[in-house]
Amino acid sequence: YIIAFTEAFTPLFDFLLIKYKFMPWAEWLLLQKQTVAIPALFILTGIVLWKGAALGVKMLYFVVATLTVSMIAFFMGSPIVEQTAAVLAEAPPVASVSLFTVFAIIFPAFTGMTAGVGLSGDLKDPGRSIPLGTLSATLIGMVIYVFIAIKLDNSASPEILADTSRLAMSDIAIQGWWLIPLGLAAATISSALGSILVAPRTLQAIARDNVIPSKFVNNWLSVGRGNSDEPYNATLITVLFAIVFIMMGALDAVAEIISMFFMVTYGSLCLISFLQHFAGDPSYRPRFKSKWFISLFGAIACFGLMFFMNAAYAATSILFILGLYLIINYSNKDKKNMAIIFQGVIFQLTRRLHVFLQKAEKEDSKSWRPSAVSLSSSSFTRLDSFNLIRWISHRYGFGTYIHHIDGYLSKQSNEDARKQHRRLVKMADASGSKVYVDTLINQKFHHSIGTVIQLPSISGTENNLLIFENSANKPEEIAEIVENFKIIKSANFDICIMNLSEKQFGFMREIHVWITKNDLANANLMILMAYVISGHPDWKNGQIKVYSVVPAATMVEERKTFEELISNGQLPISMNNVEFISRDSESDLRSLVKERSRDADLIILGFVEEAIKRFETALFAGYEDLSNILFINTKEEKNIK
Repeated sequence: YIIAFTEAFTPLFDFLLIKYKFMPWAEWLLLQKQTVAIPALFILTGIVLWKGAALGVKMLYFVVATLTVSMIAFFMGSPIVEQTAAVLAEAPPVASVSLFTVFAIIFPAFTGMTAGVGLSGDLKDPGRSIPLGTLSATLIGMVIYVFIAIKLDNSASPEILADTSRLAMSDIAIQGWWLIPLGLAAATISSALGSILVAPRTLQAIARDNVIPSKFVNNWLSVGRGNSDEPYNATLITVLFAIVFIMMGALDAVAEIISMFFMVTYGSLCLISFLQHFAGDPSYRPRFKSKWFISLFGAIACFGLMFFMNAAYAATSILFILGLYLIINYSNKDKKNMAIIFQGVIFQLTRRLHVFLQKAEKEDSKSWRPSAVSLSSSSFTRLDSFNLIRWISHRYGFGTYIHHIDGYLSKQSNEDARKQHRRLVKMADASGSKVYVDTLINQKFHHSIGTVIQLPSISGTENNLLIFENSANKPEEIAEIVENFKIIKSANFDICIMNLSEKQFGFMREIHVWITKNDLANANLMILMAYVISGHPDWKNGQIKVYSVVPAATMVEERKTFEELISNGQLPISMNNVEFISRDSESDLRSLVKERSRDADLIILGFVEEAIKRFETALFAGYEDLSNILFINTKEEKNIK
C-alpha cells in the first residue's frame, strides 16, 4: 500500500523533471519509489506509535471524504477524445497479460475490509460490527470497482489504458490533474493505515498467547505502551517487514507475493471454518452464522486461484505456512486445536458412515467379509488370539479385541481397566494393527461371553464372527466355551475356537485346511479364512494347502469343483496344493492331521453343533504336538464363486 501510495506522486515528479534541471543524483532520487515510500512509512509509524489507534481511525474519516470527492470527479468526467489515427499509430502495443496475473496484482485492493477483524479489541460490539462491516465493505467495494471498470472502458481506448506512462483516470476526471492523485493517495494511505493498525495488534495477541516458540520473543512482542496498550515493539517488527518489501520497489511483483499470503490466510480460515462446521463441536458457537458449503467453496477457490496466479509462489506460500504451523505446534504441545478439530471431523464422518451402513442393505453371503470379535482373559500372556484378529482385520475385515477382567465393577476396578486398556492400545500400536481394543469387567468369563455377543460393531456393520481361545494346559477354558456354546450359537454368529499350542504359529509358512464330508457348510468359510489370514504381510511367504477327505464316490466331483474355483481365480492356490484323500469314515482324521500337518504353522478344521453335543470337550482334544488349530463353525454356507 505504501508502494502504491508513491504512484500518486508520479505526476508531480514528472512535472518537476520536465520543468527544472536537477543534478543526476537528485534526478535519480525522484525516479525511485523509495524516495516517498520510506519517509511516508516512518511518518505513518510515528503517528500510530505516538498518537495511537484513535487518531488513526479519525484520519480515516478525512481520507474517506477525500476519496469520495475524487470518485465523484472521476464519474462526472468526460471521455478522452485525443484518439486520432496518428495517436493510435504511435501508441505502444498492448502487452498480453493473463487474467490471473491481473487478479494477483489487484487482489490486495480487496483485502482492506478485514481491518475491522484485527481491531476487534477496539470495537464496542465486535460480534455485530465485524460481520456487518466486513460484508458491507466488501459489497460496496465490489460495486465501486465494477463501475470504475465500466467508466474506464467507456472513456478511454485499451491503448491509452495500457500506457503506463500516463494516469488515464486523471485525464477523464474533472480537475483530475490534482483530484485523482489526491484520491489515489487517500485510497492507498487508508489501506496502509489499516494494515499498520491491524498487523502489530495481531502479532502482539499471538505473543501474549505464548504461541511463538521463544519465551523472550513473546515477552518482547507483548510490550504495550500508554493507556490504550499500543503494541510498540510489534509495530517496530511490522515496519521492518514493510521496509524489506518497499526496497524491492516493483509494485506488481510485491502485489503478487502479498496476494499469496492473503490467499493462503483466507483459504486456511475458510478450511478451518468448514472443518468446524463438519466437526459439529458444541463449543464452536459463532455469533455470525454461515453455511459449510460457502466455507468449502472459499477454501477451494483460494487455494485454486493461488496456483492459477503463480504456481511457484503458491507452493512456497503453502510450504511456508505449513512449516510455521509445525514449528508452532511443536512448541505448543498444550494447544491441540487442529487435532481437536480433526477428531471432531473423524467423529462426524464415522457417525454418518455408521448410520449409512446401518440403513444400507445387510451383507449377504456373496459379499461376506469378517467383522470379528475376539474375547480373551490372557491378553498379556498369550498373543496368539490377538495376532489372529489383527491378521483378519489387516485388509479384508474388521477386528474388535476384548480383554476380559475378572471382578466386580467398581471405581478401583474401572481405573485398573483403564490402565489395561492403555496397555492394549500400546500393544496394538506397536504391532501396527488395525484392531479396535477394549476391556470388559465381569465376575465370570461366561458373563463376558453373553455381553460380547450383544455388542454392536463400531465398524458400522454387524459383528458376524466370534473368536475364542483355549490352551491345552487349561482344560477349564474349553470346558467353559463348550458349556456356553448354546448361548454363543443363539446370536447366530460364525464361530472360531483356537486351540493354542506351544508351537504357536511356527514360521508362518503353511496353512493347512482340512475339509471332510461333514463340512459342506463350513468348507467355504474355512477356505476364506485361510485366504484372509494369508493376506497379512506376516504370511507373505506362506501358502495354503487344502486336504479334502471325501468318500471315493464323490472324489471326481469334488476335484472338478476345486478346479473350477481355482481356474476362475476364486482360490489363491494351485491344484498342486490340493490333495484329495479317499476316506469313507472320519474315524482316523486325527491321525491323518497329525501325520500330514505336523509341520504346518496353522491348521484349520471344521466342526458342527451336533458334534459338540455328542463329544463335548473331547471334540477338540487329541491333536498334541501340532501348531495352533483353528476350529470353524459357520452359521450358513458362504458363497465364494
